[in-house]
Amino acid sequence: MRKQLWLERAGLVCWILTLLTLAITLTINARWLYQWDVQQLDLLSYTTLSEKELLANFAQLMHYLNTPWVNELQMTDFPVSASGAFHFYEVKRLFILNYGVLLVSLIPSIVYLRHLVKRKRLWTMIQPFQVAVVVPLVVAVVMVMGFDRFFVAFHGVFFNNDAWIFNPATDPIINVLPEEFFLHSFVLFFVLLEAFFILQVLIGKYELKKA
Repeated sequence: MRKQLWLERAGLVCWILTLLTLAITLTINARWLYQWDVQQLDLLSYTTLSEKELLANFAQLMHYLNTPWVNELQMTDFPVSASGAFHFYEVKRLFILNYGVLLVSLIPSIVYLRHLVKRKRLWTMIQPFQVAVVVPLVVAVVMVMGFDRFFVAFHGVFFNNDAWIFNPATDPIINVLPEEFFLHSFVLFFVLLEAFFILQVLIGKYELKKA
């Protein structure tokens, strides 16, 4: 009994990590969000490129960040300084770490869910995910109250340098990656994560109701 409880707790942690990294993966690969922001934030006014050319450069950036074996960032229309290249390299490492955690946690998560389904214990997800639902809400509220401070704090946690502070003269890509785009990305992430967590509560309650 004690062993089963330990295994279920370990499985729950893996499942939460899977949902977290899945939300991150969907967010960082939301090309449609950047396309939307090109129009909403009038990003073309900050560059001489056409929308098609801008999106092509954005795709080159994302290809570099997403592909482990691509070692050099090259964008057709945007030069990159040594400092800028180093920051994107650090971002790339975070991307790969996220994908690694997603892959590593996925299999034990599947085993965990199959275990719960087989033993009709999906209801055990209700309480932990009711607690988990609160966390994204609290962080999102803090973020909305002062995104500038949140954005700086976020970089302080994940980067131990100031390479993320781009100079538009040497790294003009920053002109078309405004802070508002990252705000929208964080909002999308929190919405996805909240939806994933709420879904677990609903699944657990559905099983109880069915029983």
